[in-house]
Amino acid sequence: YRDPLGPMRVLVTGGSGLVGKAIEHVVQQEGGKLEGEEWIFLSSKDADLVDVGQTRAVFEKYRPTHVIHLAAKVGGLYLHMRDNLHFLRDNLKINDNVLQTAHEMGVTRVVSCLSSCIFPDKTTYPIDETMIHNGSPHSSNFGYSHAKRMIDVQNRAYFQQYGHHYTAVIPTNVFGPYDNFNIENGHVLSALMNKTYKAKKEGTAVNVCGSGAPRRQFIYSLDLGRLIIWALREYEEIDPIIFSVGEEDEISIKEAMDLITKALDFKGKIHYDTTLSDGQMKKTASNAKLRRYLPDFPFTPLKEAIQMTCDWFVANYDIART
Repeated sequence: YRDPLGPMRVLVTGGSGLVGKAIEHVVQQEGGKLEGEEWIFLSSKDADLVDVGQTRAVFEKYRPTHVIHLAAKVGGLYLHMRDNLHFLRDNLKINDNVLQTAHEMGVTRVVSCLSSCIFPDKTTYPIDETMIHNGSPHSSNFGYSHAKRMIDVQNRAYFQQYGHHYTAVIPTNVFGPYDNFNIENGHVLSALMNKTYKAKKEGTAVNVCGSGAPRRQFIYSLDLGRLIIWALREYEEIDPIIFSVGEEDEISIKEAMDLITKALDFKGKIHYDTTLSDGQMKKTASNAKLRRYLPDFPFTPLKEAIQMTCDWFVANYDIART
């Protein structure tokens, strides 16, 4: 997809997070940026996107032709369970501010990042792109999930009313460098890496929340970064597209834990605390649509991706663990 008005100016919201940092790496280190293009990576320090005035000001400052919208208010499972209203309202505001400002400022294309938590809780598997709205999301983080689903609804409305090409991608469980490794509210793999490294240093056992039985499809952040840049340039549909490894690559938390302990050379005991909630047992997603577009896209093997992420975490321990 080439803009007839010259090279793209791409504004990436949430540019300092896990996915934003991955896109930045692909753009700067892997030739993801074409000649003449400008890529601007925003963090929450640049603008509070919950505030429409600040959103408008940052769009006026950079005048983007294209937007990759990653910014969201997020937290771990237990934080979401306590605070659904807050996550609902802040994310509805962020998404409306970004999409409506993009519309008002003549942005030609927006790719927003949804989350696999938007999938219906009671469903048949594998889940595909047509099933997103077929039933309520899991009750644990319904506020965040409904706000994210509304991006898809809003994209369709902008297309119907104005012909805008605003679309969305839905990654499964993302991990990689610059993730939130916080033990209390980080993503599952990253929190486990932190816990395991800490246990290794202290000579203690690792305590894993839940049984270790839930199964997930994990996608390495750099793979996702490459795919989002592809979507920005090439993906023409308004309907979202799931970015995931295949169904056959879904693994249990217990199996993931084995890969983490090997990567960090942890020889101690692992205790699964079955008094704590497991959340959804599985959320298997189909990547058939992605494979129709990109049959040969090479996903980084999980073992390798976990090793690279563990290595990054250890090397950046002082900033990463907070």
